[in-house]
Amino acid sequence: MNSTVDIPQVRLSRRTPAHCRVVIDNPPLNLMGAKFVVEIGKIVRELEADDQVKVVVFESAVPGFFLNHSDFLSEIKDLTDLPQGPTGLEAWPDILVRLTRAPFASIAVIRGRATGNGSELALACDMSFASREEAILSQWEVGAGLVAGGGPMARLPRLIGRGRALEVLLGSEDIRGDLAEAYGYVNRSFPDEELDPFVDALAARVATFDKWAISNTKRLVNAASLPHDVEIAAGWQACMTSITRPAAQERIRMLLDGGFQKPGNVEDALGYSLGKLRA
Repeated sequence: MNSTVDIPQVRLSRRTPAHCRVVIDNPPLNLMGAKFVVEIGKIVRELEADDQVKVVVFESAVPGFFLNHSDFLSEIKDLTDLPQGPTGLEAWPDILVRLTRAPFASIAVIRGRATGNGSELALACDMSFASREEAILSQWEVGAGLVAGGGPMARLPRLIGRGRALEVLLGSEDIRGDLAEAYGYVNRSFPDEELDPFVDALAARVATFDKWAISNTKRLVNAASLPHDVEIAAGWQACMTSITRPAAQERIRMLLDGGFQKPGNVEDALGYSLGKLRA
């Protein structure tokens, strides 16, 4: 009898009751589809309900990729049919908004590509730290005729300013760790061997503090800095509209013909690959 093993694409581990890790593990490229969204949604709900959790670190087990773009060979309906979350937003933006508002600190450790969804996850976290040699951030969507769906148009201008946000979004280029730090896209970048020790120490330190103080400080910072949900919802709607446009479909087809969604040069240098597409 044949049996299918359901291998999780993301998993939760607990270093201590107060310090958790969310590990993204969908080799070889850490693509995002409906299964990933369902799984990470369950993890975020579990963390929200745990009064002991004070700090959560998001990291990847897949070399070269933090979290990648969506899987364009799967049915988009699988994603759009997922139920809305408690915020009233669609499943993926709901998870990101709830993560930003969660009563614990969240930290993204970016080693490898944070493309599209990966950039959006990093932006939703309270802090993000990047490998100077290995990290690549990218809001690649405009280069493929798309609009990003997870809120970067609402978050990036508040974080790095309007001009730099438009450079990132309209340029669709790969942003290395040192430039991301200079722009304020991430908190800091480190030589790769220093990244994990720094984040481990920071997370362990925060985990010793009082949760009431953590959650209320974060609540007040959020009130002064976050976009309204309506801005996030508008981005998602524009993204869903953009995917069905013939211009976007044609550019995605050209990318797939060149090796998109397979290990190799197109994924490794997506910004360069987008620049080579004909108008």
